[in-house]
Amino acid sequence: MGRILSVMVVVSVFIANHAFGSGFALIEQSSRLQGYSYAGAAAVADDASTVFFNPAAMTVIEGKLVTAGFQVVVTQAEFTDQGSAYAAGGNLVGGNGGDGGTVGLVPALFYVESFDNGWSYGLGVNVPFGLSTKYDEGWVGRYHALKSEVRTININPSVAYRVNKNISVGGGVSLQYIDAELSNAIDFGLLDASDAFGLGAGALGLSPQASDGKATLTGDDWSAGFNLGFLFECNSGNSRIGLSYRSSIEHDLEGDATFIVPAPIVAVQTAANLFTNSSVKATVELPASASLSVFHRFNPRIAVMGDVTWTEWSNLPELRFDFGNNMPDGVTTLNWDDSFRYSLGMMYNANDKLTLRTGVALDETPIPDAAARTPRIPGEQRTWLSVGAGYQVTDRIVVDGAYSHLFVETPKIAKTLAGENALRGALTGEYDAAVEIVSIQASYSF
Repeated sequence: MGRILSVMVVVSVFIANHAFGSGFALIEQSSRLQGYSYAGAAAVADDASTVFFNPAAMTVIEGKLVTAGFQVVVTQAEFTDQGSAYAAGGNLVGGNGGDGGTVGLVPALFYVESFDNGWSYGLGVNVPFGLSTKYDEGWVGRYHALKSEVRTININPSVAYRVNKNISVGGGVSLQYIDAELSNAIDFGLLDASDAFGLGAGALGLSPQASDGKATLTGDDWSAGFNLGFLFECNSGNSRIGLSYRSSIEHDLEGDATFIVPAPIVAVQTAANLFTNSSVKATVELPASASLSVFHRFNPRIAVMGDVTWTEWSNLPELRFDFGNNMPDGVTTLNWDDSFRYSLGMMYNANDKLTLRTGVALDETPIPDAAARTPRIPGEQRTWLSVGAGYQVTDRIVVDGAYSHLFVETPKIAKTLAGENALRGALTGEYDAAVEIVSIQASYSF
């Protein structure tokens, strides 16, 4: 009984992101860098977002600079069922869930101030992780996922010091808030037919796939981490190599578990203290990451940049939920792999006021195969193609915009009727997925 309850109550995966890329990390922090597909992010020091991408590069910025903007991320995730099987025999019933993608807004605010003594100070307020997927209530994968939403806010004060004309170092502290909500359907008809309540198989008269309930988990937490950076400059600053590292951050979320149950089992659940509203706890370790970036300016008009970024998704092997009632811990296995992102970009200064940008990137997914993929985050490898432009409005104000189209390889799901999915069903199918990103920002120097 414990295994059955664990499987049915816990939502299959805690996280899913707007852009279906590297797990649920959001690289989308700067319109200027988006124009390069974030190539050279730890070396370009194009705007104040370097607080996030490499604090050491703050020393490249002169005086005071504030950068504020937002990115609109539009995702498409349309599922097509391909014969999903059911534990009681036959197929899972229901529709394809509509478009599980959403429209997300990713805001960011950064400030940098450099002093004549070699020191620089910065502050960033941004969203480094985020996600949102939502499906129709009666869709075929409802026992795996209905709604998944995670929001983070990262407050990142940083300092940097120019050791000499070639070398700068920097670091900062990340104070991070996370808020999460996730839900899925529960098949009480199958629980009844399986004699999960110890009353005899079918004693409550509930029908599989026709007597659904619902579980919703919410929680939040504050935690902290750090980031470090190194910058090497040569050729009068026209060539730069940047190395940055962001630590993992462990969040111990606390919140509420609420259940909607069919009327025939209300007395059973109350007596056993099962499927009753209660507290819930979960530990989530957001991954560490490291980037190596290069930047080279050939002449006053043309510059190129590149980047390799590693993200340690392997530090999140499972998700475990501890309920405040008699429910046993719920465990969801992830077993994600570490992932890499590779990017190349170029800028062209058309004149004193207009700068044009373009870039490409290959963004790996940490999800190892179709069996490990879930509808909460139907991620797959993505190829970025980006264009952007910046315009010097006044001596102090620059406005930048960018557009990216992300070509997403077809995400496939192939669950098996075993372990955690024994009662959720063997969801099988594929997604038609795509991502569009549009952004705008303004920078003011003083």
